[in-house]
Amino acid sequence: MGTAERRETSGDGTAAREVTRQQAAAATGAAGRRADGGPARETAEVRAAYRPLWVEEPAKRRRLPDPVRTAAVRAVLIIAVTLIQATVAVLCTLAGSWLAFPMVISSVVSTIAATWAVLDVWVTRQVWNQRHGVVSTPSSTARALRRERRQARRAERAAERERARIRRRGGAGQLSHP
Repeated sequence: MGTAERRETSGDGTAAREVTRQQAAAATGAAGRRADGGPARETAEVRAAYRPLWVEEPAKRRRLPDPVRTAAVRAVLIIAVTLIQATVAVLCTLAGSWLAFPMVISSVVSTIAATWAVLDVWVTRQVWNQRHGVVSTPSSTARALRRERRQARRAERAAERERARIRRRGGAGQLSHP
């Protein structure tokens, strides 16, 4: 299955079989060779046999993490049920049915649940970002600030080590004593 494949059908479309690149080249035989026995250019039929059905394109956005996606699917389902309940409540009200009042009450409760579900998606996304970090780019302002603070701390520690070394020597290396 590592080679390019296509399905070959008969004229009426009933019989189908897998055809690999090598089998298609062998089937074209004479069409694939020149008169002197050397290989010829691929024929249009052979080229058409290997044209991909689709071209993979990179995703424009990253996939949502599993917990966030789960919460989003749950929220969409709850919102869909809420919209259906609201529609049924309106139709029952217009028809003057006894079911109108219970449907309005259930629509209100369902709206509260849908709001809760949307908040759950937001909170789950925030928690995921906090626990697993967010992707930062090298030009990120926060990263540059952290780098500057790190360099300042290193310079401060190096200066402190130098002062401690001078103190251990008994002041040697200083031009004057305080």
